[in-house]
Amino acid sequence: MTPEEPVVRVLAEISVLVDEPAVPSGARWTLAEPGRQLDANVIHLPAGQRVDTHIEPDLDVLLVVVAGGGTVGTANGRQALADGNIVWLPHGSTRNITAGDSGLTYLTVHRRRPGLQISKRPGR
Repeated sequence: MTPEEPVVRVLAEISVLVDEPAVPSGARWTLAEPGRQLDANVIHLPAGQRVDTHIEPDLDVLLVVVAGGGTVGTANGRQALADGNIVWLPHGSTRNITAGDSGLTYLTVHRRRPGLQISKRPGR
């Protein structure tokens, strides 16, 4: 018996996700295919909404602006984000994201985090 070959397929249409009114804020799409090595999300922030300042210690993240604009705050200041920008957020970097006047929709892609595992504490 041979393992099944993975199937290549279109998962979503960006223009439909950008215009999705049922999800006013947050994830409009999430990669959920079994056996994947990546995580990916399409996130929408309404005008002025913000992802608070944080540091991702372990994962590099690729962010692609698919609609709207805003800013990404870094340790070196703010950088403008516009439709079509591709932004690298290296692991260990401090960042926050703020949507502009027309809101901001972006795709993030990064290596999948390993699942949580239950293990015994040392010495027990």
